[in-house]
Amino acid sequence: MSDAMFPLPPGARPGERRRLEATVIGKVQGVGFRWFAVEEARRLGLGGWVANAPDGTVRCVAEGPVEALAAFLLELGRGPIGGWVDRVIPAWYPATGFPARFEIRSNAHPGD
Repeated sequence: MSDAMFPLPPGARPGERRRLEATVIGKVQGVGFRWFAVEEARRLGLGGWVANAPDGTVRCVAEGPVEALAAFLLELGRGPIGGWVDRVIPAWYPATGFPARFEIRSNAHPGD
């Protein structure tokens, strides 16, 4: 995956809170990806969750300032040592008021 910065959502203002739902495709299960995502999300001050999906992808849902979410997307694209990321598919939404803490949810979490 390239080191190019992910763009902010259309019409986003600096500091604006948004919700990001991202699907990460590649060798992302069984390599510590969820723990990697938790560490990065907490470092960036994001709330939300990460879970393995039944199709072998990892799904992340995070809320926070758009700049922190864009930085989180960049880290998701890099992934942890031991795995690799082929692609990250982001979708942007209005914030819904997630809890402040970012956590791992059980495998194959159906979402919110």
